[in-house]
Amino acid sequence: MHLIILLLKPLMLLSLLAVSGCRLDAGTPPQLKQITDRGVLRVGTLYHPLHYFLRDGQEEGLDYELAQQFADSLSVTLHMVPAYSLNELFALLDSGKVDMLAAGMISTEQRRQQYRFGPGYYHIEQTLVYRKGTARPKSPTEIKGNVWVLAGSSQAEWLYQLQQELPELQWETRRDTDAEDLLRQVAEGKADYTLVADILLARTQRYYPNIQAAFTLGEPQPVAWMLARNDDDTLLAGMLDFFNQQHDSGQLARLHEKYFGHVQSFDYVDTRTFLQRLDKLLPQYRPLFERHAGELDWRLLAAISYQESHWDPQAKSYTGVRGMMMLTEDTAAEVGVTNRLDPEQSIRGGAQYLTSILGRLPASIPDDERIWFALAAYNIGLGHVLDVRRLTRLRQQDPDSWTQVKANLPLLHQPHWYRQTRYGYARGRETKQFVNNIRQYYQSLQWQDNTRTDTGLTAQHESLHADSDI
Repeated sequence: MHLIILLLKPLMLLSLLAVSGCRLDAGTPPQLKQITDRGVLRVGTLYHPLHYFLRDGQEEGLDYELAQQFADSLSVTLHMVPAYSLNELFALLDSGKVDMLAAGMISTEQRRQQYRFGPGYYHIEQTLVYRKGTARPKSPTEIKGNVWVLAGSSQAEWLYQLQQELPELQWETRRDTDAEDLLRQVAEGKADYTLVADILLARTQRYYPNIQAAFTLGEPQPVAWMLARNDDDTLLAGMLDFFNQQHDSGQLARLHEKYFGHVQSFDYVDTRTFLQRLDKLLPQYRPLFERHAGELDWRLLAAISYQESHWDPQAKSYTGVRGMMMLTEDTAAEVGVTNRLDPEQSIRGGAQYLTSILGRLPASIPDDERIWFALAAYNIGLGHVLDVRRLTRLRQQDPDSWTQVKANLPLLHQPHWYRQTRYGYARGRETKQFVNNIRQYYQSLQWQDNTRTDTGLTAQHESLHADSDI
């Protein structure tokens, strides 16, 4: 199972821009002009961590961020219109209440007969999911049970087509649930199988580690914005131009890194251990993380601590670092920690040290990526991170892009490259994994915390448990 990211190429966009001429009713302004005259871009969406959700009153999500940037490029205000089901979402577009849909919509052949799509900004693979401990089907002919999917979803389209070849295939659509909840029901043995996008499985396995991918169906499919099918191409043309600019500026790559860069191979044992310690150990240390997080998210601080020590105050490595936050003697002295084995001192010191690193990073690094550079420096030292930035620039790449700097961290293992640095050799591959692990634990802690608090029962709960197509 893997996520396929599509970075748009200018040549491809030039070919896509060869749209047909507009044939509008007399007196009807072009759609793009209607939007600019109105001063508002209306975007239909679904509550979901990848699309649109609220965290501490702030709007977030990949589709939200892209839509906001598109609205900015048009010099209009963005108005997100959340729906609670696919049918409701399609109705918004069909009735003209929104200008477009941005909700991880998969561009399928059947949908293209009714709607139009912009350029794909990533691809997914349809993945059959089963429960660990049961027989793994290796092909559709080996499915021995019922497959549950969401009503109106692209997965339902796939199964309908597949049933034409395999009449004995058993499947049904569900209207009273969502894709993540279908995965939960497979994990709990209430459903035999479900079919979801590979990226959703990759994220959800961190919460339900006993679900696994059986196989994928068909070729990768593009995820794109959806528009009504009509003879007006102005909005589509504006959309294509926007994505071309996003590619050229590197902003699309940054968003991919933010939402997908930490998705990696699933480790069943590590995830089970994390979830067990989350229940048994974290409650006694959570007040300390909250107390000393400052401007940091306490869950990020807890994720760092888990990566460093598995929340063990007595932890010690062969390099001599110790405690909950694995501080060196020099770092402990720098932040005023006199006893590295004292949980509160260690957590306070780790938070203070990370905050100081954030303040010392170059101002040119984008705000939403600074934390990943800081985490790398927490592990390997700020000097080595600055060295990798210099190597990245030397290779004519962007030293402010975490995607490109992360890819160059292993160069610190190679004599040809580390001889050109100020601080020399370092275990860059380990640092790359260190940051990715923390991002995974952080995501899991956000999910767990959102589902266990009152906030999770309102907007946050909806953001994680709404009817989603991906």
